[in-house]
Amino acid sequence: MGKTTARNQGSSVVPRIADFRVLVVPGLDGSGPEHWQSRWQRLYPAFERVEQDRWDVADLPVWSARLQEVLAQDVRPTVIVAHSFGCLTTVHRVGIDAGRIVGALLVAPADPEKFKVADVVQVRLPFPSVVIGSTDDPWMSAERAEHWAGVWGAEFVNAGAVGHINTASGLGDWVAGQEVLAELVKRVGNRNSVAST
Repeated sequence: MGKTTARNQGSSVVPRIADFRVLVVPGLDGSGPEHWQSRWQRLYPAFERVEQDRWDVADLPVWSARLQEVLAQDVRPTVIVAHSFGCLTTVHRVGIDAGRIVGALLVAPADPEKFKVADVVQVRLPFPSVVIGSTDDPWMSAERAEHWAGVWGAEFVNAGAVGHINTASGLGDWVAGQEVLAELVKRVGNRNSVAST
């Protein structure tokens, strides 16, 4: 399934990434300097990272609580850019309280079954969201990623054979991912402007 193309209607203002707080939510072991999440933070200095005390321990309640702490530090509407276990962290947090989250880009989600958390991430996201999966991701097949996108009510984008969509994938600044994020931001902005009228 390809990504939805947002169209600019009439003279309406196209929402920009800068209109939102963007939180980067890494997975296990964090994201090293050449990971696309880290590269995006250098490209967009306003992006903030959710830091965990223990990047080597995938503890969903603990990671989710830390995400909540960071969310509570700012009143702006927030778009999440998550990878791997960070995707499960995001979904778990939304299941408790979506708070200021208005959109989510969930890249190469970790398989909830493998982490034995499937029962606590059966959450339909109440805002625009996109799951990006890979056909040769060793952590979760594209078919499983698409299944979970359906559970979460998210659009699914198949990125092709790019592994776990991490540093080893050699994506550099991952322009295609930035394009998906930009389209998601348009959807978020258009949805919020309709809701406020």
